[in-house]
Amino acid sequence: MTKVLVLKSSILGDFSQSGRLVDEWVASQRAHGVLVTVRDLAAEPLPMLDGEIAMGLRGGDSLSARQSEALALSNQLIDELKSHEQLLIAAPMYNFSIPTQLKNWIDLVARAGITFSYTEQGPVGLITGKKALVVATRGGMHRDAASDHVVPYLKTVLGFIGITDVETVYAEALSMGPEAAENGLSEARSKLALVG
Repeated sequence: MTKVLVLKSSILGDFSQSGRLVDEWVASQRAHGVLVTVRDLAAEPLPMLDGEIAMGLRGGDSLSARQSEALALSNQLIDELKSHEQLLIAAPMYNFSIPTQLKNWIDLVARAGITFSYTEQGPVGLITGKKALVVATRGGMHRDAASDHVVPYLKTVLGFIGITDVETVYAEALSMGPEAAENGLSEARSKLALVG
């Protein structure tokens, strides 16, 4: 049975458009017997990477309590990722980038020797055989434009850890008036209905 890990990252709670789209998709998938794990990175925030945590993620025998906790959490997040066949990332655009909450997850999951390794030919991702779906919501129109730093970044980071099969569903123009917003959400819902 397919297992999907869903990452929500909007800080807007019940007012989140990405959250609403993903919740609808999750309900549909669960109705068809798909096992879905939802991790809300805003409701349950992860620690921000700093020098102490970065050093702790390397392991060792003389870790502080904070470093040990961060290392255990990182291991848990990586095990969670490995145990699911698919990853769905709800990625609203904040100031032309991803939410800090999502970046925190990436910083705890991207670990040398664990999820990627450096070789003489360059980096090699170690999380392979998985698919990812990015649900990209934004107030304006940025698809395929120089202003879209969200989708290229996520594809780069996912590819870096080995997830190269990445599909994107866009919900754009959400702040450009009611009609444009409804069109953007309707297009996203139609495309989400086709993936699973």
